Amino acid sequence: MRQRRVKAKSNCDAIYHCMTRTVNGERLFKSRDKEVLRKMIWQIADFSGVEVLTYCVMSNHFHVLVRVPCAKAVSDQELMRRFRLLYPKPTKYQEASAKVLESKLQAGGEEAVAIRERLLVRMYDVSEFMKTLKQRFCVWYNKSHERFGTLWAERFKSVLVEGKGNPLQTMAAYIDLNPVRAGLVEDPKDYRFCGYAEAVARVPMAVLGLRAVWVDVVAGAGAEDVLRAHRMLLFGKGACPGNQPGHVISREEAAHVMEAEEGALPTSIALRCRVRYFTDGAILGSAEFIRTYVDAWQLERGRKHPPKVNPVRGGQWGDLAVIQALRRQVFG
Repeated sequence: MRQRRVKAKSNCDAIYHCMTRTVNGERLFKSRDKEVLRKMIWQIADFSGVEVLTYCVMSNHFHVLVRVPCAKAVSDQELMRRFRLLYPKPTKYQEASAKVLESKLQAGGEEAVAIRERLLVRMYDVSEFMKTLKQRFCVWYNKSHERFGTLWAERFKSVLVEGKGNPLQTMAAYIDLNPVRAGLVEDPKDYRFCGYAEAVARVPMAVLGLRAVWVDVVAGAGAEDVLRAHRMLLFGKGACPGNQPGHVISREEAAHVMEAEEGALPTSIALRCRVRYFTDGAILGSAEFIRTYVDAWQLERGRKHPPKVNPVRGGQWGDLAVIQALRRQVFG
């Protein structure tokens, strides 16, 4: 049965971890494909009015951590700027040129109102952001590879994340460590297609994304301080650029320890396992944050009893909790 997506109560100023896979999990994406998808993530986020905090593009899936602000008024000038990001010239999917659209907006009337509504409905919404991103990349990929049919296996997964502190920082680190878990690199700074690597390269938007993740810890700090804080979470205390942590165990060993009831690995090691809480937990945050969604969760799903607030097991996660207990093995 398809699970209803969890969204913030006001459907705005919320943070989501979104993830989607290719059909059959096929490893389709080479470097050029990843580069195009990387650029599209930033481009469509700009169009949609959402803020990318970090992301990671892999060969058969991608992750993105985004903040979706409250919907706000958008001037016609800004509306046209965003429109030109996606449609610099007419296509079979968008027949109206930017100049024609702009003249209609300036003319006013019912047609101008309809144009604004049609564009604004695609903004400030996580589902619309992911829909546009997946559709546009699918069109590009199929055309570039002389392919047809669906590219993505299913609708994207999403986890609502508490927008501050340990939950947000841990989720960002988990996403940036994807290439490390896959054995592609030992340090995510060496993997071009992730937010952390772009931040290390001082790409302004990537630095701003990580700064938003760590704002409550290093408010007003420069890029170096933000990167240092994030790297400490990635590699553990005492880590610094160019050094690896003193002790690293295999993912298999970590998973074995974490599945034991008494197992509680340091966060920097636990994050090197695939942790289903971060993709299937529905809501991730402090226990207090999770409790604010208990009533809505029970009502929307027609359940007789309210759900429990479940602490995240297996690692030294601090205050992390989820609303979905996950009955199957949660580490791998």
